Amino acid sequence: MSKYNLNNNHPLIPNQNNYICERKYVSIHSIDRDSLKYPNSSLFEIELPQDYLNVQSIRLYSWSFPSNYSVFNRFLGNIYLVFQFTDIYNPTDNGYNDPLQKAIYAGLNSHIKDNYIITIEDGFYNPTQMAIELTNKMNAKITDELIIFFNNNIEYKYAIALFSEYNDFVVAYNSVGQKLWFGNKSSGFVIQNDAPFYRQDAYFTQANCLVGQKSLPSFSNWGLPSYLGFTRCPAASFVGLTPNDYRFFYLEGTNGYWIKPSNLPGAKVHYASAPLKINFMGPAYIYMELDSNVDLNCIDETEPFELDKFTSTTNQTNGIVNASFAKIAVPTTPISQWFDNQDPSPYKWFDPPLERIRRLKIKMRYHDGSLVDFAGFDYSFMLELTLLNPQFSRNMNVNKLCNI
Repeated sequence: MSKYNLNNNHPLIPNQNNYICERKYVSIHSIDRDSLKYPNSSLFEIELPQDYLNVQSIRLYSWSFPSNYSVFNRFLGNIYLVFQFTDIYNPTDNGYNDPLQKAIYAGLNSHIKDNYIITIEDGFYNPTQMAIELTNKMNAKITDELIIFFNNNIEYKYAIALFSEYNDFVVAYNSVGQKLWFGNKSSGFVIQNDAPFYRQDAYFTQANCLVGQKSLPSFSNWGLPSYLGFTRCPAASFVGLTPNDYRFFYLEGTNGYWIKPSNLPGAKVHYASAPLKINFMGPAYIYMELDSNVDLNCIDETEPFELDKFTSTTNQTNGIVNASFAKIAVPTTPISQWFDNQDPSPYKWFDPPLERIRRLKIKMRYHDGSLVDFAGFDYSFMLELTLLNPQFSRNMNVNKLCNI
């Protein structure tokens, strides 16, 4: 019989391994990526300086981002506006025998009920700049269409020498009501907010890169009109019955008139006001997704509601578990740089500790899934990793726990 107790659960030599908590920080800059392989700084992979072993937790410690972003961007599909004429000024109906006005009426009437689409420049606008941009773009669009019509119709080629530009559209900003007003000095129009063009697949093609395409539906920022204060309903113009209908009484120097009828006989102002206030601030948060040899995301995220078979037949959520690693507030507007940290911040916890982290995949996006466009500007952030390092000192008999 053996003199050793083989049923003893305790080892002959007790394990004296102890672990000490170490916090390690790693700073990452977007310009350090392989720009040829990852031209978009919102989505890239990067090799870390070393192997980080026995990772107990990881969190975003601090960050610095540029505010030189474009709220209005072709990748977001919010730089397009669709409108059409509904009631065009006819000089003959008003007893006005003018060859140029007859040619303009013929040109516009040939496209009655047709949609005109304008594209504003990418960037960030204040309300006054937006009003000027829309005024000039709408008039320029009609000017171009009329010139094409005159050139293509021999009976109206005479109008080319008489015509300079169309300038009846006026867009003004009511700074008290914080709303945009659209007007025309002679003709009726409608802002086509329900046009099929605003569907996502209408303005995302291979030609303009799918990098910014939304992956989730949006009922709030579905196109430029939503930023201008419009709903999905068409906004038809009204005829100004009295001058007070198109007057901002708080304005000085002009008696409040932001538009006046054309000098053409019988011309009347047609106007439409956005029902809601403007919103040019853009998304309020940026989401960071982090991936390595394991998923490092730790924040659950809801998704915009979508009326489909799933939501109508079940009572389950359409949110995502572990959708992102960090949620970063955008506290400022262009042009500036913001620095911040968050304490305490969400963290990813591993039990048992993660064996190793060496490479990271970073994605910066908005809530709707579209990538952030940093327009070539660098950003940086610092991660805090909590590591458990084994200690073999016989004088230590208490494991040190990490406090996050």
